[in-house]
Amino acid sequence: MASLAARVTRMPIFRASLPSRQPFSRSLATRATSYKLNTGAKIPALGFGTFQDSDSQEETVSRALQKGMRLIDTARVYNVEEEVGRGIKKSGVPREDVFLGTKLWCNDYHPDDVERALDDSLRDLDTPYVDLLLMHYPCTFKRGSDRFPRDSNGRMIHGETTYVETWRAMENLIKTGKVKAIGVSNFSKGEIETLIRETSTVPAVHQMETHPYLQQKGFNEWLRSKGIHVIQFSPLGNMNDFYRQTGWSKSIAHMMRVIDQPVLKEIGQKYGKSPVQVVLACGINSGRSVIPKSVVDWQIEENLEADFELQPEDMAQIATLDAQARFNDPSLDYEWRLYSDLEGIDGTMRGKTH
Repeated sequence: MASLAARVTRMPIFRASLPSRQPFSRSLATRATSYKLNTGAKIPALGFGTFQDSDSQEETVSRALQKGMRLIDTARVYNVEEEVGRGIKKSGVPREDVFLGTKLWCNDYHPDDVERALDDSLRDLDTPYVDLLLMHYPCTFKRGSDRFPRDSNGRMIHGETTYVETWRAMENLIKTGKVKAIGVSNFSKGEIETLIRETSTVPAVHQMETHPYLQQKGFNEWLRSKGIHVIQFSPLGNMNDFYRQTGWSKSIAHMMRVIDQPVLKEIGQKYGKSPVQVVLACGINSGRSVIPKSVVDWQIEENLEADFELQPEDMAQIATLDAQARFNDPSLDYEWRLYSDLEGIDGTMRGKTH
């Protein structure tokens, strides 16, 4: 594995702009896969991420829903919940037909703050409930309005409570009807084991970075064995410039973009699909949900056609791209060793997220 990682990280940096729309075959059967959570609820395999682009989210969420998307993922810290809420209303799609998830941010982890923070999200999303509430990270920041509280040296100030106490407060929200399911994001295996051992609710979902460069097969298998569904964020890997521009950007973020891998182009030609569609289909064929983001109509349409069956030999080919390359790792900024027992934590950089 080390030799593969070394080989992949030497790949050239891709600097070209996004390609114009290409014609893709519609002859291959497109599915509408969904999965059952440990709560009994169904979650779509293909969803819509809303990180960044706040000025565009109302229109793009509306159009994505009108085109057929039914899973919308957002977060308090994205600062787009109002736009997402307006987009859902504007789409005309009944609220009960939309699986809507948001995330609690780290400065609201004190048990006395959790329900109020949820109410703030519900107000901005203009909905009486969310289908899924996630704890965004396992690290607790100081209580207050500052989402990134820092000391005089610019170092993050931690809160006085733990993620276990936050989780217990989230468990209580289920009884209110304001939340249908709860889960976590960016947790390590050990941190999830702690929740299972010390509380009464197994997370319904773990949202985590997964893509061909970071496949985490053992962790994914363990999560499946516990009945925890995986939602892949950054399913296209280092496609997002954020990973090259953030203060803690790792050098591996500049490796060849996942979708420029020749093997993905070859597989795409076999199915009449783009490399993007192949990557998303790989996640879905692995039993996970994927939440790509886009504000471009043709890309949203392309993503909607990414739920198709990949043959085992093609899945095996994609598996050879695993380089244990984790792009999302703000550990040194958050003063918390994230992903401590997982792959891809080498090369962590110090720098501010904002």
